[in-house]
Amino acid sequence: MRPSFHPRLVNGPFEDPALFIPFFFEKRALLFDMGDLHHLPRKEMLKLTHGFATHTHMDHFAGFDTLLRTFLGRQKAFHVFGPPNFLKNIEGKLAAYTWNLVENYSHGFLLKATEVHPTYTITQVYQCKDGFRARRAPEQAPFDGTLLAEPAFSVHAIHLDHKIPCLGFTLKERFHVNIMKDSLKRLKIPVGPWLRRFKEALYKEQDLEEDFQVVWKEDRKERKLTFRLGDLIDQIARISPGQKITYIVDVVFSPENIEKIIDFARHADHLYIEAAFLDAEMEIARNKYHLTAKQAGILAKKAGVKQFTLFHFSPRYAHSVQLLQEEADRAFAET
Repeated sequence: MRPSFHPRLVNGPFEDPALFIPFFFEKRALLFDMGDLHHLPRKEMLKLTHGFATHTHMDHFAGFDTLLRTFLGRQKAFHVFGPPNFLKNIEGKLAAYTWNLVENYSHGFLLKATEVHPTYTITQVYQCKDGFRARRAPEQAPFDGTLLAEPAFSVHAIHLDHKIPCLGFTLKERFHVNIMKDSLKRLKIPVGPWLRRFKEALYKEQDLEEDFQVVWKEDRKERKLTFRLGDLIDQIARISPGQKITYIVDVVFSPENIEKIIDFARHADHLYIEAAFLDAEMEIARNKYHLTAKQAGILAKKAGVKQFTLFHFSPRYAHSVQLLQEEADRAFAET
C-alpha cells in the first residue's frame, strides 16, 4: 500500500526542527515547525498550503522568513498556526521589513495566521498588497482540538508545557484509497488529475449509483469514459484505514504532559518525537523542559505507536548519536 503522505524531516537530528509532509498525486504539502528551511527546495516550499508552529523559539520559527520571501509576488495563500501570542510574533516579523514596493507585484500573496488557545482560536489575515497591515479585527472561534478539517484528512493540536505553551500536532487521514495500477492498465486508463476527483468523490461519500467520468488527454485529444462510481471503486481501488502522524517536540516529562501525549499519539503510524538528552542527564532535560531518549521511548511504547523517529538532539551527542537511539529502543522494548 502506497501511503497518501510521506513525511520527512527537512534537517538532520542536530539541526532545526521541521517536518515536511507532501501529498501524493497533488502539488501540495504541510509543514510542522519552521526552523532553518534552506535544505528544502523552493519547488517544495511552493507546494505548502499550511504551516504549524509548535512555538516561536528561533530554532522552530526562523524559517518563516524564508517562506515569506519565497511566496512574495506569487498568487498564493498560506495559512499558519501557532500558540498563544502567535499573532504578536507574526506581526513583529512582518513589521521588520519595508513593503513600499509590493504594489508593483502583479500577483497577491495572502497570509492567514491563527493563534491557538486551549478553548478558542484567533485568526487574522494579512495581504501583501496592503503591506501586510491587518485591515480588520481578528476573528475568534471555538477550538475543540481540530485545526484543519478537509474531506480526506484533519490536523489536530494539543497544548503542552515547555515552560511556555507548546503545541503538539497530529495529522489524521480518514481512510486510504490505494489505486491498483494493474487495473488501470487493464482498463487502458492512465494515471492523471482525474484521480483527485475520484478520491474526493469517495471522501465526500458521493452516491455510488452516480456516474463518474474519467477524463484524460491522449495524442492531444481528450478521451472520456463513464463508469458507475461503485463499479469503478470495485475495479481500481482498495480502501484501508488512514495514516496517523504525530509530532511532539520541546516538552518536559511531567505527569500532565505524559498523559496528554500518550492519549494524543495513541496508535499513531509514525511518531516524530524529540530526544534532546540521554537519561543520565535527566536533570538537565527537566531544567530545560526537554525529553530524554528513554522518556521518548517510554511515551512511544505507552501510546502504542507503530514506529517512531527521534530528532532534535543536543549537540553534545554529535559523536555518540547511536546512544540516543539505543536508549529509546530499549525503553520501547522494555516498557
